[in-house]
Amino acid sequence: MKIVVCVKQVPDTKGGVKFKPDGTLDRGAMLTIMNPDDKAGLEAALQLKDKYGAEVTVVTMGLPKADAVLREAMAMGADKGVLVTDRVLGGADTWATSQTVAGAIRNLEYDLIFTGRQAIDGDTAQVGPQIAEHLGIPTIAYAQKIVEVDEEQRTITVERQFDDRYMTLKAKMPCLVTALGDLCEPRYMTPGGIFDALDKEVTVWGRTDLKDVEDSNLGLKGSPTQIAKASDKVRKGAGEKKSDLGPAEAVDYIVEKLQEKHII
Repeated sequence: MKIVVCVKQVPDTKGGVKFKPDGTLDRGAMLTIMNPDDKAGLEAALQLKDKYGAEVTVVTMGLPKADAVLREAMAMGADKGVLVTDRVLGGADTWATSQTVAGAIRNLEYDLIFTGRQAIDGDTAQVGPQIAEHLGIPTIAYAQKIVEVDEEQRTITVERQFDDRYMTLKAKMPCLVTALGDLCEPRYMTPGGIFDALDKEVTVWGRTDLKDVEDSNLGLKGSPTQIAKASDKVRKGAGEKKSDLGPAEAVDYIVEKLQEKHII
């Protein structure tokens, strides 16, 4: 079994968020981590590797420094890493990003593709399903549990999460699964894994290595959505405090405020 895991190097929001004049994130100026949902998807792939002897290839699109998340993934147990980086790919929205990643994956053999549900720097949850659409394969989103993988029948059964219930779905492979952050508890890197990851070669691809992707669908120019305005997180005010009300008055006051906000 061959598994591809898509990961993203995202800003570590604890270190602050920085923007370029055009409103896009200044990724080169920020501290970064592996996107948490993606790490859960990576762990799911590694568990399948442990059980079935699968080969796990990790793919990321980003700046050259995104090499770091690939080596982290290999230190956790992934077999190969592919970095897709090129100046013409910068500023991509979800459409252009999914086109780019799909173009890279077309160079690989795969039975399963794992992505995170969404990235903490965008929260769109669009890229995973879009990749599946570009590749013409089924997708199961919001996976909370991998129930079974049947290699002979080439199927995967997954529990998909909803707000108050879950749905059990079976899909034919090849298939793409988007992982919730609590799908799996990611393992730690091992000292031996870290040394091995530093010695491994990361495959680097650019624009010319992408298959079946038009230039008009890449980068900032190929992105149909544009950022109108961006800012750091706005701090909330302290709110209104009432300390001079009795129990009955407090209840009436709260009900009145809920009615004003059309909550009740």
